[in-house]
Amino acid sequence: MTPQIILITLVCYFAFLMLIAQLTKGKADNKTFFTGNKNSNWFLVAFGMIGASLSGVTFISIPGSVAGKSFSYMQMVLGYLVGYFIIANLLIPLFYRLKLVSIYQYLRKRFGNKAHKTGAAFFLISRVIGASLRLYLVASVLQVFVFDYYDIPFLLTVFITIVLIWIYTFQGGIRTIVFTDTLQTTFMLLSLGFSIYFISKSLDITIIDLSELVKNSEYSQMFFFNDFMINGKHFIKQFLGGALIALTMTGLDQDMMQKNLTCKNPEEAKKNIFTMSLLLVPINLLFLFLGASLYLFAKAKGIEVVRADHLFAEISFHHLPIYAGVIFLLGLIAAAYSSADSALTSLTTSFSVDFLKLDKTNNTFTRMIVHIVFSLILLIVIVFFDKINNDSVVWTIFKLAGYTYGPLLGLFSFGLLTKFRVYDKYVPYVAIVSPIISFIIFVVLNSDKKILSTMGLPNIMNFLNENIPSWLTYNFSFELLLMNAMITFFGLYLIRKKN
Repeated sequence: MTPQIILITLVCYFAFLMLIAQLTKGKADNKTFFTGNKNSNWFLVAFGMIGASLSGVTFISIPGSVAGKSFSYMQMVLGYLVGYFIIANLLIPLFYRLKLVSIYQYLRKRFGNKAHKTGAAFFLISRVIGASLRLYLVASVLQVFVFDYYDIPFLLTVFITIVLIWIYTFQGGIRTIVFTDTLQTTFMLLSLGFSIYFISKSLDITIIDLSELVKNSEYSQMFFFNDFMINGKHFIKQFLGGALIALTMTGLDQDMMQKNLTCKNPEEAKKNIFTMSLLLVPINLLFLFLGASLYLFAKAKGIEVVRADHLFAEISFHHLPIYAGVIFLLGLIAAAYSSADSALTSLTTSFSVDFLKLDKTNNTFTRMIVHIVFSLILLIVIVFFDKINNDSVVWTIFKLAGYTYGPLLGLFSFGLLTKFRVYDKYVPYVAIVSPIISFIIFVVLNSDKKILSTMGLPNIMNFLNENIPSWLTYNFSFELLLMNAMITFFGLYLIRKKN
C-alpha cells in the first residue's frame, strides 16, 4: 500500500467528518456545545461511546498484547459490567437529578468550591495526558508509514491532525461528537471484521478454521487463577480492575459522561450504558481474536515482530491486499479520533464550566478561546512525548496520570457513602497526598520496580530490590486505583467536620 493512497484516504475521511460537523452543529451556542441540547438518541450515544472507550490504543495495542497476555484482558472486560451497572443505577440518576453540566459540579454541592476545583483539575490533568498519548501513538504510526515518505516533520503531522479535530468540533461540540463517534465506531468495527476476513483468506482457510487455530494456540487462555501475589493477570485482580476502571474512567470522567448527559432523560441514559456494556464484551473478544490471528499469520509467513504496537499496521499495509490496508487505516483513524475529539470537547467543557462558569452565560467567544488553548496544550504534550523518544518513559507518565483517578473515586465515594461534611480548604491536600502515598507503596512492594529506572532512579530501584524480602512483594494491577481511593477516603474522614 503506497503512502499516496493512505494520504488520499485520510483526506476523504476528514472531508466526510467536516460535512457531518456542518450538518449537526445546530445553533453552535454553549448549550449545544456542552449538552447537545439534551436531545441525543440513546442508541447513537451508546454506539458512539464504544469507539470512544476503545480508542486508538485499544485498536493497535490490545491485539499486540496477546503474545504476552493471551486473552486475559477479557477478565477485565467482564469486570466492566459491574462498573457499568453501578454507573447506570447510581451515578446517572444522581447527575440528572442535580441537572449537572459538568459532573464535578456535584463535588461543589456536596463539599464546596475547593473540592469542585480539585476534582475538575485532576480530570484535566489525566485527560490531557491520556488523550495526548493516544494521539501520539497513532500519529507515530502514520508518521512511519506515510509522512516520512514526504519528509513531513512530526510536528507538522500533529499540528494538522489537531487543527482538523478542532475545526469539526469547535461549533457543534458534544452534539457533533455524538454523530461523528457513531460514524467512527462503524468504521472501526468494519475494519475489525474485514481484517479478520482478509487474514483468513490470505492463509487460504475459512474463518471457522482460523477460529480453531486460535482456540488451539498458545494465545487463547482467558482465565488465570495461579499465583495471586505476583501474577498481574490473576482473575480477581483483572476483574476488580475492570470494575474500577469502568466506574472511574467512564462514570467519573467528564469525557465519557458528557455524552450520557446529552440523552433526553435518565432512563434513556441508562439504556445507553447497558447497551454499550453488553456490546463491549463481544467486540473486545474480537479484538483479542484478531491479535491471535495476527501472530499466527506472522508465524506462518515468517514475519518478524519488531514492535507489537506496529504489528497490525505492518501486516495490513505490507502483507495483505491494498484494500485491507485502506480498511485498517480507516479503523485506526476512526478509533483514534473518536477518542481525541471527545477528549478535546470534554476538556473545553470542564474548564469552561468548572472554572469559568460559562454554562450560566452564552459567551461563545471565551469558550472558543478555551477550545483553542486546549488544542495547543495537546499539541505541546504530544511533541514532548516525541522529544523524549523513549516509549518506557512515555508509558510511565501515562501510568502516573492514572493515579489521578484514585482521588476522584475517593471523593465521589465519600460523598455518596457518608453524610459527613469536610473542611473544604483541605481537600486539595488530601487529593495530592493520596497518589503520592499510593506511588510509594507501589514502588516499595511491587515486584517489578523498573518504573524507578525509567524515572532516572536506578540506585533506589537496586536498593529496594536488595532489601525488600520476596514474601513482601506484590505485583499490583489495576487494584492500585482502589488503594488510592481508600487513602483519599480515609484522608477525607480525617478532615471531616465534627458537628
